[in-house]
Parts: sequence; C-alpha cells; structure tokens
Amino acid sequence: MKPDNEPISPVTPAVIKNPAMVELGKKLWFDPRLSKSGFISCNSCHNLSMGGSDNIKTSIGHNWTEGPINSPTVLNSSMNVAQFWDGRAGTLKEQAGGPIANPMEMAFTHELAVDMLSSIPGYKVEFKQVFKKDKIDIDQVTDAIAAFEETLVTPNARFDKWLKGDQKALSKDELEGYKLFRDSGCVACHNGEAVGGNSFQRMGLVEPYKTSNPAEGRSAVTGNDAERFNFKVPTLRNVELTYPYFHDGAADTLSQAVDTMGRIQLGKNFSKDENAKIVAFLKTLTGDQPQMVMPILPPSSDSTPRPTPFDKKK
Repeated sequence: MKPDNEPISPVTPAVIKNPAMVELGKKLWFDPRLSKSGFISCNSCHNLSMGGSDNIKTSIGHNWTEGPINSPTVLNSSMNVAQFWDGRAGTLKEQAGGPIANPMEMAFTHELAVDMLSSIPGYKVEFKQVFKKDKIDIDQVTDAIAAFEETLVTPNARFDKWLKGDQKALSKDELEGYKLFRDSGCVACHNGEAVGGNSFQRMGLVEPYKTSNPAEGRSAVTGNDAERFNFKVPTLRNVELTYPYFHDGAADTLSQAVDTMGRIQLGKNFSKDENAKIVAFLKTLTGDQPQMVMPILPPSSDSTPRPTPFDKKK
C-alpha cells in the first residue's frame, strides 16, 4: 500500500505559455554556430537523447579540452534550487549564457554570438516576432534558451504512477527498494518533485570522499571555506540514463553510486541484495523523455563552409 505523506511528488507536465519563444530557444539549443568552432551546441554536453547529459566522465569542450566536472542532466533542471554543481547560476536564464562564453566549453563571446545571430535573416525575423524588437541582444538569447529548457520535464515515470494510486506500477523488489531508500535516510536529500536538486550538501558526511577532482563546490562561489565540497544534490529523475555519477563522474554504474553514497553519506553498507533493490527502484524514476524533432536551423547568409575538425591544416 502507498504510504501517506510521501517525500517524493510526481512530476507535473510542462505548460507552454509562449510556443514561439520555446521554438526559438529549441533552435538556439541545437545550433553549433553559438560556439567559436561552429561544432559545439548546448546539446553536445546535454544530449536530449541521452538523458540530458553526455555519458562521459567530464565533458569535452573547445579544442577537445576536457572539462573539470561531470555534465549534469538538463532534464527537470527548472526544479533546481540553482544551476551548476556549485549553484553559481541562480536561474536557467543565467546558466544559459555561461557555456557560450566559457573558453573551455563553447569559447565564444556574447557579443560575437549576437553578431552571428544578427547576420542570419531567419533569426532576425524570429527574434523580432518573439521579442518585438529590431535588435537582438544576449538577454533575448538566454530568455529563449531558458524557455525551451523549462519544457524539458519528464512526467509519467512508473514511480509517479504508483504515487498516483496505480498499485501495479511497481514490482515487489522495486517497492522494497523504495522502502530501503526511504527508511535508510536517502530521502533527507533526495526528495520533492525532482528527487533532489533542491539543496546543497557536503559530499562525504560520514567518511571523506576521496577524489582527485579539483572542484571545491559552494566555497568557490561563496568564499566560505565551511562550504567546501558542498555540492547541489543531483536529481535522481532519469538517473539510469545519466551515468557516470557524481560531480567527478567516478561511479560508472548505479550499483557503485548506491554503494558509495550509502557508506560516505549514511554510514551504511548495503548488502548485494539491498543494493540491487535500491537500483531497481531508481530505475522506476525514468519518465517520458522529450520527443525531439530536430529543428531546421536558419541558414547563414554567408554560404562559405566552415572547416571541419578533420580538415588538414594548410
């Protein structure tokens, strides 16, 4: 039987208030021309066919630069208390501008990105239709991308169906896994609609987390050393799709992640059977994935082909 007062709530489907802005944001999301090389888009590191992540330890950016941290899923990111692992962006709009200008990611500038968009007749028409202005600016770009990101929610997970009263939605092992997850204390951090994402917690409460990753967590943002190694609790929605796990991508599998978190956060050593049941429960959190039809991007006014990574240098 489903208990009362569950710490997790079902995902609410997105309500699209401005379809034209969302469609513009979708085009910008998939457009690699927002990067210096012309080959990296938002979708490169937050692939919507891969759970909104990239399934590698740390992302690869401009000039094949290996990033310092694991790429968090963009799915259900509108539910986060803040964006990025260290929470340095308070909103999706603020976050959307970061990678474009980051030299290790898309390596462009906001000025050049706006100039590029302004040079494309199709974009000029769409921006004017959406924002009622003749001139494109970076605020419009990030507003549109954020509006698109807000639609990337994943309702109708099997666990949500169980929460809504479908007693046949979960198997016996999955229900036992959820009971272990809840009663062991995992829900102290992984709760709410996103099953996480709504707080910052120290990585390694019971025993230190050993990693060579240089990320400092919240202290890098606040300057408060007491917040060192405090990271935003990741959402567990669609977690079976978003491997590898943790800010350093150190756990390759859900089984490894459950074992590590049990030990360093809860002081628990889950048995093989308990671990398997918790993993079975976590897989019930996969919801409906965004059904993407690749947008047709407005053609550049300059038809000169850009070099590919495989072109030989003259």
